[in-house]
Amino acid sequence: MSGADAAVERRPEPPEDEDGSADLFRTIGRQVKLLRERAGLTQRELGERLAYGEDLISSLERGRRTPQPEFLDAADELLGAGGLLKAAKDDVARAKARARVRHPAWFRDYARLEAEAVEIHYYSNHDIPGLLQTEERARALYGMRKPLLDEQTIEQRVAARLARQEILTRWPAPIVTCVIEEAVLRRPIGGWPVHEGQLQQLLRLGQLRSMELQVMPMDRPEHAGMGGPFILLTPKGRAQMGYVEVQNVSRLNTDAEEVRMLAARYGSIRAQALTPRESLILIEKILGER
Repeated sequence: MSGADAAVERRPEPPEDEDGSADLFRTIGRQVKLLRERAGLTQRELGERLAYGEDLISSLERGRRTPQPEFLDAADELLGAGGLLKAAKDDVARAKARARVRHPAWFRDYARLEAEAVEIHYYSNHDIPGLLQTEERARALYGMRKPLLDEQTIEQRVAARLARQEILTRWPAPIVTCVIEEAVLRRPIGGWPVHEGQLQQLLRLGQLRSMELQVMPMDRPEHAGMGGPFILLTPKGRAQMGYVEVQNVSRLNTDAEEVRMLAARYGSIRAQALTPRESLILIEKILGER
């Protein structure tokens, strides 16, 4: 297959209509909140007892995040729901299947492959990769988008982005590496409180055994990534492929030679960047500068 045949471009289409998933997740979230408050627990306390973060509990209660079967089982037992939350697992599974098409049309091919990935490698020179973003940063980004998105579309896009992040906590988790430009870490998108939460999330993610985060410092005299951002993706049982996205136009590349060159370039980028440990220290330093 030639490079021209292997590379597929996708252009924007209007988002699809609601399918009821958001209403279901909001209903479950209200049930969790009611049961939590009846038990006299704060979101932080519930999160600690279930080994989840407070921000995740908050997102679940607002219907912004998909409740996983393990969470529904554990929360049902802890909060004495009598099977109420467990009974929702089948409905959630069906809703998740429908929600997979909620991404913009030009992004769906990549999202489908990402969900099957065993390895994902990012070079990002303009923003934090969506897989690593906080809910607040994602909402700020969609809110400042031009042309403007309506509120319903913003919520759909945020929910779809957060749902993608479930692969980071599954077992086995994909191997994820990421090189982010220092300038991205210093640009307070959404305001400092939103950006601070994003930097703290990067510190947490950087502790995962399956993830290595690196920062490309601004003082490097040589830089192998001047051609722009890209992703290297390896779906289970398939060859590595490349993905490039700009101005809502995406290119998924399976040509072996072109992917090989991207992989070689990524190796050089990682070699020029700070080590993962040095990168986390820099993020902590940026946080401390405020």
